[in-house]
Amino acid sequence: MGDASRVAILRHLLLGEHKVADLTAHLGLAQSTVSKHLACLRDCGLVESRPVGRSSVFSLTHPDAVLKVFAAAEELLAATGDAVTLCPVYGEGAAQ
Repeated sequence: MGDASRVAILRHLLLGEHKVADLTAHLGLAQSTVSKHLACLRDCGLVESRPVGRSSVFSLTHPDAVLKVFAAAEELLAATGDAVTLCPVYGEGAAQ
């Protein structure tokens, strides 16, 4: 999940299944970007697709587990506050 776009896609798929065109419209990402990230998520076993007409509809393979991961991440962020952002090694101002 190590990319903000993949996280956004997973969060959106928590709402239910979507076509690539729906995700591009909702997330403001290019079709090629969404397709690339969906392929990655599918290869990792986080999403699955099924054909609908000439399109594919994507859904989460384990929605309860994804929801738990997001809840745990939010709990960790609540506990650490801005510690990650302010970290001199990994934070926003860190040397790349």
